[in-house]
Amino acid sequence: MNYAQTIQYLYDRLPVFHHIGSAAYKPGLDNTIRLMNALDNPHTRYRTIHIAGTNGKGSVSHMLASVLQHAGYKVGLYTSPHLVEFGERIRVNGNMIEQQYVVDFVEKHQNLFGEIEPSFFEATMALAFDYFADKQVDIAVIEVGLGGRLDSTNIIQPELSVITNISFDHVGFLGDTLEKIAFEKAGIIKPHTPVVIGEALPETRPVFTARALEENAPLCFAQETVSVSFIDDADGKMRVQTSDHRRFTVDLCGLYQLSNIATVLTAVQQLNSRGILIDEAALKQGLERVTETTGLKGRWQVLRQHPTIVADTGHNVGGIRYVTEQIKKQTYNTLRIVIGMVNDKDISSVLALLPREAVYYFTQANIIRALDAAELKDKAKSYGLEGNAYNTVKQAVNAAITQAGKEDFLFIGGSNFVVGEALAETDFA
Repeated sequence: MNYAQTIQYLYDRLPVFHHIGSAAYKPGLDNTIRLMNALDNPHTRYRTIHIAGTNGKGSVSHMLASVLQHAGYKVGLYTSPHLVEFGERIRVNGNMIEQQYVVDFVEKHQNLFGEIEPSFFEATMALAFDYFADKQVDIAVIEVGLGGRLDSTNIIQPELSVITNISFDHVGFLGDTLEKIAFEKAGIIKPHTPVVIGEALPETRPVFTARALEENAPLCFAQETVSVSFIDDADGKMRVQTSDHRRFTVDLCGLYQLSNIATVLTAVQQLNSRGILIDEAALKQGLERVTETTGLKGRWQVLRQHPTIVADTGHNVGGIRYVTEQIKKQTYNTLRIVIGMVNDKDISSVLALLPREAVYYFTQANIIRALDAAELKDKAKSYGLEGNAYNTVKQAVNAAITQAGKEDFLFIGGSNFVVGEALAETDFA
């Protein structure tokens, strides 16, 4: 098989949650343990950091990876889903996994996949862990796929666990209350291993405290350690100041990043105490050059000026709330929003948050889980949101760009897959 055929094999042979939803969800560690044993447990050959949370875990993972890399470490980074290219999921020092490595790994282990029948995520994770061991990384930043307690990544014994925040998402799998969701996320807390909580709510704090006590895990709340405030932004970067009077320039814009930055600063304190040393210079360079260092896309990413076009992957109630607050800070003549969603999200709650004054371009990504654009348009109308439906993301984006004036603001989002297709299929130069 060539690379394209190999990726298609992974999609066709193994169930992919982000494409088909619940049919691909395989909770528990049995498959992972069998895979890791067959591969001689590559995840035990390097240090790891484990990142969970409803929103922000991707940004925090990339920020920590960038900071560690600037501190001189060889860093593996495992995240999901990818936006454009499969290799985005698995990086070493910012470089995507080599296509030939993917081909060779899958060919070598096809019989193993046939025997164990892992999910797409389990097989991809096994590939990542094997790759990191082969590349002899010093440390790997591992983002949880879904939840935490039963997520396949929970086989690792990390140096540090991080839980960014809790809000409603994947309630069919994780529970329909914040406490239940927090319980699943708290499953990554390991014995005697420090844990950083980015944002705690009255409902979730007792859950984290109880789990940490049970595991004798040192618990640190970022909200109580450091606060981060916005100064200004320019040239695609944001300047912030901390409560201990430090200043940082960060190339991930969006006010929602303030709590993520505080989480990273608190995590760095904990890593230093564990002998994973990061000096102030590496911290500053790492935060200022996250996208350059790690290749992160889709976090309040400015794609063009005049008109201003921004894409963001926020896709649940918590993420969209942050996005709408950020949109309120913008100046424009007309606000235009390209939006598509998957059908297993809390669509009504998201629509209730969106600004009524915008012109909407309702669309759907090319995946089974995508909510039909016409259906989304009909649902949105009951919330006072007006616009037209488009069968493809490319059609919607092109229509919005064609109709936009130079002083308009165009936002693209609602789903990782909408953002991914927009980035892949549209020339924003």
